Amino acid sequence: MSSSSYPMTEELQCSICLDVFNDPVTTPCGHNFCKICLNTYWDNSQDCSCPNCKEIFNKRPELKINTTLRDLVDEHKKKTVEKQPEVLCDICEEVKLKAVKSCLVCQSSYCKTHLEPHMRVTGLQKHKLIDPVNNLQDYICLKHERPLELFCRDDQTCVCLICTVTDHKNHNTVTVKEEREKKKIELLKTQTDVQQMIQDKIKKIQDIKHSVELRRFELLEIEEKQKAAEKQDEDLIKDLEQEITELKRRNTELEKIINTEENLHLIQEKHLKGWRRQQHFSSAHHLKHLRLQSSLLVGRIRSHLWFLVVPVGISLMMLYLTSSTSVQTPNIEKLGEVVLKKMQQYAVDVTLDPDTANANLTLSNDKKQVRDKGILLDLSEKPKMFDLYPVVLGNEGFSSGRFYYEVQVKGKTDWTLGVARESVNRKGEITMTPANGFWTVSLSNENEYKAAAGPDVNLCLKVIPQKVGVFVDYEEGLVSFYDVESRSHIYSFTDQSFNEKLYPYFNPGSNIWGRI
Repeated sequence: MSSSSYPMTEELQCSICLDVFNDPVTTPCGHNFCKICLNTYWDNSQDCSCPNCKEIFNKRPELKINTTLRDLVDEHKKKTVEKQPEVLCDICEEVKLKAVKSCLVCQSSYCKTHLEPHMRVTGLQKHKLIDPVNNLQDYICLKHERPLELFCRDDQTCVCLICTVTDHKNHNTVTVKEEREKKKIELLKTQTDVQQMIQDKIKKIQDIKHSVELRRFELLEIEEKQKAAEKQDEDLIKDLEQEITELKRRNTELEKIINTEENLHLIQEKHLKGWRRQQHFSSAHHLKHLRLQSSLLVGRIRSHLWFLVVPVGISLMMLYLTSSTSVQTPNIEKLGEVVLKKMQQYAVDVTLDPDTANANLTLSNDKKQVRDKGILLDLSEKPKMFDLYPVVLGNEGFSSGRFYYEVQVKGKTDWTLGVARESVNRKGEITMTPANGFWTVSLSNENEYKAAAGPDVNLCLKVIPQKVGVFVDYEEGLVSFYDVESRSHIYSFTDQSFNEKLYPYFNPGSNIWGRI
């Protein structure tokens, strides 16, 4: 960002660097940015979204130069150079001399003589001086009439000091100079990378030309036929090996299904005998309930799945899920320390409510651990219990203020986390939407992240979350999810209306063949 970035015409100004467009590109939602600015913004973001309207793109768009807008920018630059007016001193009375500096505090421009008090007087030395400009109002906050000395990275806009404690409270703000230096470093790095790519491609072209010259002196026809024959043999071997691997996998799954059906038969017989001795249920109800539970057991008889709640740090509660899956260490831009510490101030002690736990879940004595054994352990009907899905709620609900907790999901390929209101439906099929009282994000099929916003919103995450933080502001109607280790934002439900207690919600997913 340059010192002349404020007065630029809005239609020809990039909202990221606040300067005239350089190689302007257009996003699918219709907003324009400098090509380098937009690529740098996406490289340092968790998802690919528009910096202006925040629309999320499932796939990173291919950027092409907007030639029409580029021509307009070039024409604007020419006119600006030709017609840029001379800035005169506001203090000179008769013959006004050329101004050498403009003061953002005094909102006046000064020649060398009248600038002298700002160099000498202690109070005036603290004023913000810039290169002389005619339109000083563009450098002043219209709302607070203070100099725009700071830059809000959350909203990508310049703000004054008062803005940081009002409209931009708790936002990540830095000085304009610091942001300018950061952008400059990023652009220089991008420029270096582009130059290296150019050199690499030039070298590749030279290598190809050299190779072409050598092949002219060889027996091309014999060589090509030999290569084609070898490639055909290699492809055939690879296809056969893949088919063998697939057949072995199917054979293993068939063995598991056979064992599962045998175990299921024994379980059905055991519980049928027990149910016949119960006088308060009809036989028709028993069979219907057994079919429902049996259909779930077929997909659950496998390795154990654990949830563990333990205290961390400042009474912060963590929810652990055991797994041997390894992941790469995240390497993305961190959230501000102030933001993270602010949320952790509202950490709560999460324990699990056994009365809400699905019949296939077993809780430890201290209500910090839950396990899905994959077999039906409890057939009692509890009013608060989720009867169809492997769900358990937190023991304590919240009807005001803010609260925060974190969940360990390392190695998981299927999970759902968030909050639910007290009156949600817990029997039979459930539609996960805010309208039905659920505010959740989930992972399914190993790499499909979604927010249940009704309809679902697909989330394009560049880093696999290892630990998810859930923050709720009841009065503001806010439910936010964060990747704790990389300190990046995942998704937020905003402008919600809460009118009853909210409970932490956990669903470890159906344990199908030990792969989640």
